[in-house]
Amino acid sequence: MTAEAGEFLTKLTPEEITALKAAGRPKSWERGAVVMSEGDTSDWVLLLLDGRVKVSSHTSGGTEVVLAVRGPGGLLGDMSAIDGSARSATVTALEPVSGVVIHDFPGFLATHGRVAVVLLRMVTGRLRDSDRKRVEYGAFDTTGRVATRLVELAERYGEQTSTGLRVALPLSQDELAGWTGASREAVSKALRTLRDRGLIETGRRRVVVHDLEGLRRRAR
Repeated sequence: MTAEAGEFLTKLTPEEITALKAAGRPKSWERGAVVMSEGDTSDWVLLLLDGRVKVSSHTSGGTEVVLAVRGPGGLLGDMSAIDGSARSATVTALEPVSGVVIHDFPGFLATHGRVAVVLLRMVTGRLRDSDRKRVEYGAFDTTGRVATRLVELAERYGEQTSTGLRVALPLSQDELAGWTGASREAVSKALRTLRDRGLIETGRRRVVVHDLEGLRRRAR
């Protein structure tokens, strides 16, 4: 397991990682399994070690809104475990995932003060990211929002090939639509526009970015 850049585990020391893993028990889920459900009241957190998940919520009309994609090294369910409130989102496995389930997370934080500070900084970062996305939704058109998400995916998951950065992420167009606050039809049109400009190439659950700088410019 290699923690992805920016995830919680990358902020901890080797000793803190060992202690955190020892505080829980291993568990795994198959692709498509619901790891956590919005509205549930649970006292455990998941330290994700392998695989990627989507974090999503549903509007009153039943539309799924994808809030984030998290990978190895991510910490999930921390807010509910700390304040005892209901889960604010559903976590679903995009591929087979495994990790460590930790029940007494507040107790762990009480004895590992530096980890608590790291968590506070991470939560603050999430709030800033949420604010940024709200600005995007109001200021950018659908193509700009799709380009922004593709830049994010390319930077996090892109694998350099002879033709460009290949992003093999198991997200459907419906899920990408939920991540950009747009309809599936609008996302399909945006992807077609980006393809016609030679910025990307798309296939089944994959994207090849041919021109990352051009994609960044369209995302602004």
